[in-house]
Amino acid sequence: MLSRGLVFLAALLAVPFASAEPAAAPAEVAAEVAAPAASPGAAQKRVVVIPVQGEIASPVLYILRRGLKQAIDEKADAVVLDMKTPGGALDVTFEIMEALGKFPGETITYVNNEAISAGAFISAMTGEIWFAPDGIIGAAAPVMGTGQDVDATMKMKIVSYLKARLRSISEGKGYRGQVISAMVDSDYELKIGDKVLKGKGELLSLTASESAATYGDPAQALLSAGTAKKIDDLLTKKFGANGFVVTRLEITWSEKFAVILNKIAPVLLGLGLLALFIEFKTPGFGLMGISGFLCLGIVFASSYVAGLSGHEPILVFAIGFLLVAAEIIFFPGVIVAALAGLLMMLGSLVWAMADLWPNEPITIAWSGDAFVGPLQNLGLGLALATALGLALIRYLPGGWFWDRLVIGSVVGGTAQFSGGTPEAGQGAASLVGERGVAVTALRPGGQVEIAGRRYEAAVAVGAIEAGDAVVVRARTDFNLIVERVET
Repeated sequence: MLSRGLVFLAALLAVPFASAEPAAAPAEVAAEVAAPAASPGAAQKRVVVIPVQGEIASPVLYILRRGLKQAIDEKADAVVLDMKTPGGALDVTFEIMEALGKFPGETITYVNNEAISAGAFISAMTGEIWFAPDGIIGAAAPVMGTGQDVDATMKMKIVSYLKARLRSISEGKGYRGQVISAMVDSDYELKIGDKVLKGKGELLSLTASESAATYGDPAQALLSAGTAKKIDDLLTKKFGANGFVVTRLEITWSEKFAVILNKIAPVLLGLGLLALFIEFKTPGFGLMGISGFLCLGIVFASSYVAGLSGHEPILVFAIGFLLVAAEIIFFPGVIVAALAGLLMMLGSLVWAMADLWPNEPITIAWSGDAFVGPLQNLGLGLALATALGLALIRYLPGGWFWDRLVIGSVVGGTAQFSGGTPEAGQGAASLVGERGVAVTALRPGGQVEIAGRRYEAAVAVGAIEAGDAVVVRARTDFNLIVERVET
């Protein structure tokens, strides 16, 4: 049972939650544009393609954040957003825009074939916007989650903020700031030179050809950096035939499932920590240990899917657990190893849930709110574990489950010699050198049976399993000190 549980947990943590397939660029190019050939011996550009498709919600944020961090780790040259969205949540949109701003390489949006509402905001954040021939972008006015119009006063505040933010990210990008503002604000008039492209009272939407139309002197495209039938054609036009290598990510069921798991992270933490505590208090290793590791493993796995962490927190947790185990088995009472291990285990849980970026100094993350949510989740988890633990003590004594946590049998003889009769102390002293058998596991304390009677006992170094032969080496005021008899 233990081996099956550990294998399942290992598979859960090891299986990737999104496919990333390297694909070489095709040799053929779009017929309407002659693609430049890659220079002989030139290094191929590394490109990561991330889908931004369907409603803008947490699953899209998860895979985009994880894809951007992967691209940074792999030193990718460019990230392409494969966009086909009708819009979505504004708060998630802002998180996506913030994440895009942390990628140091080139960012490109490929409108395939719509970037409506929130999709237009995200597109404006990237360095270039390319279009499929039937691509459409626009109609970015804020609405409520139900699709209804926002209150007039609130709408005015949101639109003002959005326009200011869009202006800040569109500086030096031609007409982009004006165009996106016309998509956000129906009262904004888009006028270039003497030509009015959008009057007041409507929201701007553009087709691929309209986005590619040029204005001004020198002539500049209104919004588009180019038109391509597919992403490979786009990359061929930019980097040349065979001048790039692509890694493609896909949204799978895991991103959608991780949304639920991350919302219940405090519950999983509380149940996992409580289960591990119970496991330490019971002999052997069984269901509680497997359940505890499984709960915490799900927290680590869901954080990885959400793009919050890599595999490093899992390694730190494992080292911390080994230190705690070493304290219990080999160095009982020293405390230092157990305390260090416990801090590493709790710290790794916070680390796993924190939104940390590659090469970002920890001081920057700490000065922000990267650790606020994780610390809150851990605090709630510890509170839940404590409350459930107290409930177990209050309501479960006398049941079969409680019998696994405590020693239910009566000790024959004086269990604690301190305060007992002189005869009891002398009887215990005479047991030094006697042999018996461990009735329970000694880690380090438990019970042994000698000459048909049970005594409280402890092992000085290591642990003794139930059923092992023991010999008494000494006694204290409270128990016997025993060693395993090597057979």
